[in-house]
Amino acid sequence: NEYKLSTIPPFNAANKIEQVARMKSVFSPSFFPGNIGSQTRTPIFIIGFVRSGSTLLERILDAHPSIVGTGEDSVFNGRLDTIRNEIVEASMVGDPRVLNRKVKELADDVVSDMKSRWEVIDANMHNEDDDESEERPYPLRFADKMLTNYINVGFLHLLFPNALILHVAREPMDSIFSAFKHDFPPGGLDYTSEFAGLAQLYHCYRDTMEHWDKVLPGRVTHVRYEDMVTDFENVAPKIIEAAGVPWDPTVLDFHKKKHAVNTLSTTQVRKGVYSHHFKGWKRYEKFLEPLLDLVGSRVEYDLKTTLSGYLKTGVEPVKRDAAPSPLPKPRLKPTGNV
Repeated sequence: NEYKLSTIPPFNAANKIEQVARMKSVFSPSFFPGNIGSQTRTPIFIIGFVRSGSTLLERILDAHPSIVGTGEDSVFNGRLDTIRNEIVEASMVGDPRVLNRKVKELADDVVSDMKSRWEVIDANMHNEDDDESEERPYPLRFADKMLTNYINVGFLHLLFPNALILHVAREPMDSIFSAFKHDFPPGGLDYTSEFAGLAQLYHCYRDTMEHWDKVLPGRVTHVRYEDMVTDFENVAPKIIEAAGVPWDPTVLDFHKKKHAVNTLSTTQVRKGVYSHHFKGWKRYEKFLEPLLDLVGSRVEYDLKTTLSGYLKTGVEPVKRDAAPSPLPKPRLKPTGNV
């Protein structure tokens, strides 16, 4: 950690705080116009803090025959500068129709790129030696995972007002300590290697999520990592239901599916759900006291899973031998909004 930090500029907390402040000032309750954006539900966006359980959530989704992940390099995030600039230009025209057309066009471009990305991934994973006697259905949903898109929920909602936005949240210190002890590739997570930068990143994340829950109440669906692990057979069907596709019991065996996982969670996810790591940071509590002080009252996160119809107790688990719901079989590109 010390070597990594010696090779990069000091963490600029003021810049990060200013970024959140600008976002709040732009995306106020009165900002969002009605009847704008694409009506499609094709994209599913996964956001949250680093090391929060997002890989598990993505794998649950990707285990469904009609849902696929599009990799770690977010299609939406890759187009964000273009989206931001073109929305500003369209807004300056002063004609709501121009803005509406531009936002719809930008949304359609994102979906088109998601499909193209998946087709490349699919072609690489299934070569001509594979058994293609049973044609796979063309996906109805594409999961776009970029945790830091929590800062961009305003743009996600503007382009895709009907798309599912899943926020995965984990016990704060489990997530924070896991981020601290892992050696991420050089980039935006460099400052998780120091207590001050890591704590400030976490505060900005919590500030941002509180803002979205205030200005867009109910728009983001929260999923607690601990619920996915301890109540998997009840949570998984509700995740699939939220995605708007029929339940398929093969999702319960998500860890057996071939998948190009490429995160630090790869080995853990392939083992299925596990809970022995809960409160793992407690073993190092004395060492972590300065970090605990910096995180302050946010060492607690009183956030509940908000999947529609989900109850943590009192719900019969889905049986593994249940008959799967019918799924589309022809591998044809769907047309229109789904």
